[in-house]
Amino acid sequence: MQTLPPLSLYIHVPWCVKKCPYCDFNSHALPSDAPFNAYVNALIADARAQVVLAQGRTIQSIFIGGGTPSLLPIAEYERLFTALHALYHLAPDCEITLEANPATVEHAPFAHYVALGINRLSLGVQSFDEPALKLLGRIHHREHAIHAITAAKQAGFARLNVDLMHGLPNQTVETALADIQMAQQLGASHISWYQLTIEPNTAFYRKPPTLPDDEVLATIEMAGAQALLQAQFNNYEVSAWTALTDTPCRHNVNYWQFGDYLAIGAGAHGKVTLASAFVGDRDMPNWQAGGIYRFSKSRTPKDYLNYDSLSNSYPKFVAVSKLGADELVLEYMLNALRLRAGTTLANFVQTTALDPDVLTPTWQRLQEQGLMVRSSTQLAPTAKGFRFLNTLVQAFMP
Repeated sequence: MQTLPPLSLYIHVPWCVKKCPYCDFNSHALPSDAPFNAYVNALIADARAQVVLAQGRTIQSIFIGGGTPSLLPIAEYERLFTALHALYHLAPDCEITLEANPATVEHAPFAHYVALGINRLSLGVQSFDEPALKLLGRIHHREHAIHAITAAKQAGFARLNVDLMHGLPNQTVETALADIQMAQQLGASHISWYQLTIEPNTAFYRKPPTLPDDEVLATIEMAGAQALLQAQFNNYEVSAWTALTDTPCRHNVNYWQFGDYLAIGAGAHGKVTLASAFVGDRDMPNWQAGGIYRFSKSRTPKDYLNYDSLSNSYPKFVAVSKLGADELVLEYMLNALRLRAGTTLANFVQTTALDPDVLTPTWQRLQEQGLMVRSSTQLAPTAKGFRFLNTLVQAFMP
């Protein structure tokens, strides 16, 4: 019997109070008359349509991202989760993560989320430095962040991620380390520590800020990594660090191990493996049994909501593509190599249905260069390879 990969669910809430100048995510300014009720109706219809893609699997994790998901009223989350429990089987220990921003105007009392079963919170702090927050266009202040973390812990969030950026305009080693120290002291059990990059289609791209030079950036990165290691945080993924009291984010690890994930919401992207016995419905003519597919939903809230809600319809799939063998190898390694521990050959076979020998010429060449190591069951980057992941990924390009 065919064993399908683990299954997760991603939910996208697209609105923000204000678009940050560095952000290239699918986020839109919150209108005064935001159609929250209609949007949750669409999410439920979308989830109902994708039940067939679950193929009887249990949902292992849910991640609610954005935008700013905590802008959605708690009553709408209650409706959404009632529907999800009716449509899907959620694992008893299902990891459910909500992204939130620290400003009090952007979230309900944290205890309300805990009561819904949300058991992991990810706070977009970015920095505790007031001048840095202003340069980043954040609407919260240092004290908001401190209060939000404290309140979340008191409400019962034992698993709490704090997003922190480094390489910020005017940032020094001292201010970068102060951010890490503050997050740790406040009780963050997980820290996502990543460098500010200037992406196309952002305000920073159109008017770039002055960033630290390469030497300072490298010094900040090394000093921060050392500080996190000294605090006994484990760097299990490129920018993800977990404390001894926590475990790696199950949802993101499923991404990196090339698991499957359904996706609902404006601009949401999903990936599914279809069993050889898969039978879709008449509204899904392009899905073929035995294939591995990526799909996405309409990007803007207006387009996402443009479906016939009275005819048992649902927000349309705007892109459905079947991955070929070369794409599978590249996409698998692009994800798996982000994990410091690498990947098992058994997982490669299960999630791609390819012979692991297709990897042999490339990993042997990388091993000779001191960038990868292979055991009888495992394929992983070396410490040197982990610092040059772009080189590793490029080596697996067709």
